[in-house]
Amino acid sequence: MSRITTDELREAVLDQDSFVSWDCEPIAVPTSPEYARELAKARHTSGRDEAVSTGEGRVFGRRVAVIVCDFDFLAGSIGVAAAERITAAVERATAERLPLLASPRSGGTRMQEGTVAFLQMVKIAAAVRLHRQARLPYLVYLRNPTTGGVFASWGSLGHVTFAQPGALIGFLGPRVYELLYGEPFPAGVQTAENLQHHGVIDDVVELDQLRATLDRALTVIADAPQDPPPAEAPEQIPDVPAWESVLASRRPDRPEVRDLLRHGATDLVLLSGTGRGTATLLALARFAGQPAVVLGQQRTVGGAGNTVGPASLREARRGMALAAELRLPLVLVIDTAGPALSAEAEQGGLAGQIAQCLADLVTLDTPTVSVLLGQGSGGPALAMVPADRVLAALHGWLAPLPPEGASAIVFRDTAHAPELAAAQGIRSADLLASGIADAIVPEHPDAADERVEFSWRLARAIAVEVHALRMVPDAQRLDTRLSRYRRIGLFGT
Repeated sequence: MSRITTDELREAVLDQDSFVSWDCEPIAVPTSPEYARELAKARHTSGRDEAVSTGEGRVFGRRVAVIVCDFDFLAGSIGVAAAERITAAVERATAERLPLLASPRSGGTRMQEGTVAFLQMVKIAAAVRLHRQARLPYLVYLRNPTTGGVFASWGSLGHVTFAQPGALIGFLGPRVYELLYGEPFPAGVQTAENLQHHGVIDDVVELDQLRATLDRALTVIADAPQDPPPAEAPEQIPDVPAWESVLASRRPDRPEVRDLLRHGATDLVLLSGTGRGTATLLALARFAGQPAVVLGQQRTVGGAGNTVGPASLREARRGMALAAELRLPLVLVIDTAGPALSAEAEQGGLAGQIAQCLADLVTLDTPTVSVLLGQGSGGPALAMVPADRVLAALHGWLAPLPPEGASAIVFRDTAHAPELAAAQGIRSADLLASGIADAIVPEHPDAADERVEFSWRLARAIAVEVHALRMVPDAQRLDTRLSRYRRIGLFGT
């Protein structure tokens, strides 16, 4: 497995000749004669004065602070001097309001300095948290290897976390594990690819793709929005029976959230963190120049139908928190046949996660736009509805259960599903009339027959709504949202 050096990383990511070091002489720490000899040897062989270097450079012209571990210096281990350098760099980046890229490559805490070195991770984590609380981006690129206290502190606190392909990443290094327990650590667990699969990191990125990936992320997170497109001229919305919309929403060729992003978005960065749920897609993207965190339900995965479980809802909550912390609008795309119905889902806290999503979303202090793209069945759909603005595709619908389920409860059969669909007011026109939806995005005549055109039309509608919401003061926007959902169903008030 190749190892990316400090110089290779900076040369691959930063604009040419843009790096400026922030490093001062490392602070003096108590050393034994043996440790002093180790430090002197490390300085000589690595050409560095410590295991970490800090500074700033530019990524496509943007100022970015950079913190990079050097494994050639005592295995990139972090002692008091290295930790002080890291913390000072984070604090400077915060003071100068710079995005921060951190790239660990470390065996963890420096054992020669013992418990005092171990406790240094606290101040680094605190500095990173304050940087994030200042609404400043903290991006992480984990290199081979990253283990121990470094991974368990500033290596795992990124808004977005990428990793080198094939990198060894884990809390306890495999050599230490084998010496302690007398057997090898299970193969294939502590790899970048496996951790991405399990949602621990967001993506595995080759070094030659990292610069472009960071550029897309910073375009969404840090760059100013572009002027919005003009609003589409209103169209006459046809009177479509509810059951017809239900059937249309289930067409296997109907556009999904990935189609919307593929055809209607730019600067796309797919994320997967904190307990990956395949029914949920999380991304950074721009719609017609308007930046957003995108949280979308995937109706199908691998050609098969999909339901929403607790892991997907936890990922949804991560997206909500990410949008709030970065002060980015949140776009939620609803398209689900309903919740996962299983013992595992119940034991995983499905109902509680739905409740937490509802409470988080309706009180979120950033602009929010929900989109009823297709099916909107059950609690997982409801959990993503209470936004500032709600758009509905013509054949989008929202109901407490699929019409067949409602029919089974009321009539003890499924034959009355079309009747229940009409009676419950689930179609887009009914949602508009009841104040649940704010606008209907036309389909000509069915989104499945115009996937690209519909995706672009929907993206433009999202961009118009996002831009308008950004112009509203935070307190006013939140008050309007809370009042809106307080009044739902109170007809005549």
